[in-house]
Amino acid sequence: MSTMREAAMTSKAWPFEEARALLKRYEKKPPEKGYVLFETGYGPSGLPHIGTFGEVLRTTMIRRAFEVISDIPTKLICFSDDLDGMRKVPGNVPQQEMLAEHMHKPLTSVPDPFGTHESFGHHNNAMLRRFLDTFGFEYEFYSAREFYQTGQFDEILLRAAARYDDIMAVMLKSLREERQETYSIFLPIHPETGRVLYVPMKHVDGAKGEVTFDDTDGREWTLPVTGGNVKLQWKPDFGARWAALDVDFEMYGKEHATNTAIYDRICEILGGRKPNHFSYELFLDEKGQKISKSSGNGISIDEWLTYASTESLSYFMYLKPKTAKRMHFDVIPKAVDEYHQQLRAYATQDDAGRVNNPVFHIHGGDVPTSDMVVPFAMLLNLASVSGAEDKETLWGFIQRYAPEASAAKNPQMDQAAGFAVRYYNDFVKPTKVFRAPTDQERAALTDLADRLKAWDGGLDAEELQTMVFAVGKEHGFEPLRDWFTALYEVLLGASQGPRFGGFIALYGVNETVALIEQQLAA
Repeated sequence: MSTMREAAMTSKAWPFEEARALLKRYEKKPPEKGYVLFETGYGPSGLPHIGTFGEVLRTTMIRRAFEVISDIPTKLICFSDDLDGMRKVPGNVPQQEMLAEHMHKPLTSVPDPFGTHESFGHHNNAMLRRFLDTFGFEYEFYSAREFYQTGQFDEILLRAAARYDDIMAVMLKSLREERQETYSIFLPIHPETGRVLYVPMKHVDGAKGEVTFDDTDGREWTLPVTGGNVKLQWKPDFGARWAALDVDFEMYGKEHATNTAIYDRICEILGGRKPNHFSYELFLDEKGQKISKSSGNGISIDEWLTYASTESLSYFMYLKPKTAKRMHFDVIPKAVDEYHQQLRAYATQDDAGRVNNPVFHIHGGDVPTSDMVVPFAMLLNLASVSGAEDKETLWGFIQRYAPEASAAKNPQMDQAAGFAVRYYNDFVKPTKVFRAPTDQERAALTDLADRLKAWDGGLDAEELQTMVFAVGKEHGFEPLRDWFTALYEVLLGASQGPRFGGFIALYGVNETVALIEQQLAA
């Protein structure tokens, strides 16, 4: 056994904990299908969003962890429930009136309002696939429409008809009394209108695999449950899909957690083995409200990637998935800098350290090196005091601080410089508030400027930090943190900031003197 595999077998990193639990499923014999199957589900009623990314990313992390500890092949299926009826017209797409005429039709039977695909469902599926491909995910795509219509689901659907009463007993326990009266696990698709019907069943013939019902006009119909004539309600569909595909692992948000026992039991009634599952906490906005697709609060994936790299988003997704996290623009700089701290640490770690490092899971073991010679938070402060409108302005400072660095040799640094300018102009600049110094602070700042004028120690960040430290101590700041808070609020217009010695080294000694004198004269 390799040292990496040995380390992974005791790692406390959550992907390895889940992978080891999954391996126990097959400690007696390997899967008959020849691989371990991971699944993620997607409702294509709208465009893919940050939750979709997080679900596929985290599932992939567990899949990669499993591949470290086991030689059993793996597969990831991304399943689109595109036979679902369109219950409301999304507000962010064209041709609203046209779409309204097709309410309750399966998404793959609704015309595409963008005019580019066979249907609205096909359009959203294409968006999902392009989205997943952009991030390099390895997966197989499954369409519910194809799954139902091509017969792949027929065996399970016939079994569901034969065991209808058993499945209904599970479902009825979870429903309110008025819902129980009209509920059926089967949703017929009307042979004439093509709409998904939410109607009670008059009769379910388990032997023939047929259902009989009245449509909304009171006409009676009998349809086979096979061939795409009916679909399952979403909760039974979850368990039935697990049974049909022999799914080994699926994760979902905590809003599904209360249904887990229902999904599992239906899977077992239909002859399947319930999979391992993982329930993750939801993302919140800066006010602690749940992030919602429809209300547009929080931060979208496109917005994050406007200000920082994909890897920084992956890092944020990796952290404590069972803890609710506030996801808003202020978390971006911290995520960027922590990601690069972990990259630098990885280079010096042994296997035991590496398998616990988030970057191992972000990059699937093929971890790059960091070329960030200046932290992202420092770049933001630099953009602030220099009023940078482009990244070339920042490179002027960066290259004085690190002469060997360049846009060509440090692509991560170059990308971050561009992001920093954008982030500064959109978020920092509008909220900057400078305050006047107190008498104590004014005396200390004057002393600091005088010492910098006489400074001949070059651009050594640690020596400059020691000197800044000494000024604060000599001027009686207690705690010393108050001195650094004053530097940030008076000079940078912010409540927190970088190590100030590093800032002086980057911005320049003479430039810092000018900054102090400018703010003292304000």
